[in-house]
Amino acid sequence: MNKKLTLSLNETVIEKAKIYAEETGKTLSGLVENFFESLTEKSNDSGVSERIRRISGKIEFPADFDYKEELRKNLEAKHLK
Repeated sequence: MNKKLTLSLNETVIEKAKIYAEETGKTLSGLVENFFESLTEKSNDSGVSERIRRISGKIEFPADFDYKEELRKNLEAKHLK
């Protein structure tokens, strides 16, 4: 069930968020809901968030897959070009 929430934010932040929402095809409400969900989401025993666990069932990883190592390599490739 959805419920209305009133927020007070800096006008510049609101305008930037509106532009971002439009560019990504999302709503401001959706962005805020996703943000709050990610803040309050708990990780399971393996340290993987519930959202990642839900989508990870869609692909199969090798038993020895090290997501931290893969993340490190991707961040290095992105930032050390």
